[in-house]
Amino acid sequence: MLNKYARGFFTRLFTPLARLLLKWGVTPDAVTIAGTIGVAGGALVFYPLGELFWGTLFITAFVFSDVVDGIMARIKGHSGPWGNFLDSTLDRIADGGVFAGVAIWFFTGGQNTPVAIAALTCLVLGMIVSYARAKAESLGFTANVGLAERAERLVSVLVVTGLTGLGLPEGFLLGVLVVLAAASLVTVYQRISGVRRQSREPRPAA
Repeated sequence: MLNKYARGFFTRLFTPLARLLLKWGVTPDAVTIAGTIGVAGGALVFYPLGELFWGTLFITAFVFSDVVDGIMARIKGHSGPWGNFLDSTLDRIADGGVFAGVAIWFFTGGQNTPVAIAALTCLVLGMIVSYARAKAESLGFTANVGLAERAERLVSVLVVTGLTGLGLPEGFLLGVLVVLAAASLVTVYQRISGVRRQSREPRPAA
């Protein structure tokens, strides 16, 4: 839903920056890689130190690279399979860094094992959600159903983690992580069921 309603706004907002970066000779791939390093690196440095608010601000500064690189690719007319593959692969690294950073802090200095376990559960289920779709599409099926898209999951965990750093009770973060984990689990089931249903349908002869 966030992708549907916010994509147009952020495209207009970041198009001048995308044009400027292209003018400077920066490539879309370079922006994708820098954004991933910023998100994952920020999460794995700030969060384990307990800097949940400042870590979230740092990460947010790089999150929008996911929009900027796409705009740059479309302006250059280079949008295609390679860019899609790189972007999707590095998204997994960024997401993993965020949830791992949260888990590390709450397993250690944060001393809140339920939150840490919930974060790890979101990490694992998020990877399975992505793998299920990729594998399905590689076999000629479609598996793009799901309760929460990546943008919604990432925004949810970043906002609540940042607010936790400002004093929001940790129970709110636990609740969000549990909801995200449940949504991911349902999405895995939906995708498996969808592919199973498609596999039983007659397929055209090659």
